Amino acid sequence: MQYHAVSLADAGHDVDLVGLEGAPPMPAAASHPRITCHRLPDFAFQGRATGGLNRFVAGSLARVVGQARHLFTLLMRLPKADVVLVQNPPAVPTLAVAWLVARWRGSRLVIDWHNLSHTVAAIRLGESHRAVKAIARSERRWARRADGHLAVSKALAAWLSSHDGITAAVVYDRPVAAFSRTMPSAAVPMWTKLAADAGLPVDRLPLVVCPTSWTPDEDFGLLLEALERADRQLARRGGSSDPPAKSDSPAPVLAVILTGRGALRESFEARLARRAFSAIAVRTMWLEPADYPVVIGMADLGLCLHQSSSWLDLPMKVADFRGAGVPVAAFDYAPVLGEVLTNGREGITFRGPGELASILVSVATKATDPTSALNRSQAWLFENPAERWDTQWLVAARPVLVPDGAA
Repeated sequence: MQYHAVSLADAGHDVDLVGLEGAPPMPAAASHPRITCHRLPDFAFQGRATGGLNRFVAGSLARVVGQARHLFTLLMRLPKADVVLVQNPPAVPTLAVAWLVARWRGSRLVIDWHNLSHTVAAIRLGESHRAVKAIARSERRWARRADGHLAVSKALAAWLSSHDGITAAVVYDRPVAAFSRTMPSAAVPMWTKLAADAGLPVDRLPLVVCPTSWTPDEDFGLLLEALERADRQLARRGGSSDPPAKSDSPAPVLAVILTGRGALRESFEARLARRAFSAIAVRTMWLEPADYPVVIGMADLGLCLHQSSSWLDLPMKVADFRGAGVPVAAFDYAPVLGEVLTNGREGITFRGPGELASILVSVATKATDPTSALNRSQAWLFENPAERWDTQWLVAARPVLVPDGAA
């Protein structure tokens, strides 16, 4: 949504960007003279994240009521908009409130479909739960009343067409200019900062970066098992091709950083603390918006644990690594992944902890087999620069958001 805001502002439109409290906006949005950021309180989140199913439902309902009231009040106070662009998920309460305000004030409503809200809710509640069915009905109702639609994949657009009878323009996530290979002049001080903040060795290690929202559609159990297997393999072979140092505590030969905020981070950190890795340094941390592209551009491998609740959406962070020329190891959750990733090109896929462990060992030991999918991917990325967000937005998104072609 922030990319849309910056693109609209660059095209000469004044933009009010509304989001929940939490992570700060990316620098391009926060500093743009035509963008005004508004933050909504996110009540009851912690209450929903812990406890049983009944507490989750009750906390979610309280959160919906509070958000609906705050969102409606805010939108009615803002200057009248030509178009109200709302991202889904979450469908409740944003779609209903956005539709009501758009109709009341004579604005167009466009829905940006990143996934299906009812399938996300089904992860926790189950497909047969009445709340899941109610969310599905709500999504269908407001989808049919919107004036325009964007979708992140062809598969999602096809589903919307067949189930709801609506047409959505496919707008793939593409990297902005900030994502590129990090030059040594920036990488050296950033590694020094990571070493100080996260307790990594002072000497640079092969680096795997895993951006995560810490949500239930990411398999952290798979990651932990893969890390354990890779750690044992690396420990047996002495880590890398270099002779192991004579020390009671061997130094790690691979760094894995999980960056992001979300409800499942604390439980993962608790599980991680019960494990003792010797060859791999695993860290969880939050990267500030200005630091995030630098670390992405330093990585030897991007790691994507995303498992779509609908099998129709795409992992957004793949685009960031694509822009930086960094291969991605992504969980192969559904055929839709093939819309943005082909083995040996944008990256490689895995289906289980054994395959992921082998990939991590290859990165740590800097395997040089030119026929491996990982090395073929590195070569392909070097020869094929990524399409950028501005190009995709102008062709696919702008005709929906600004149908008259006004500047």
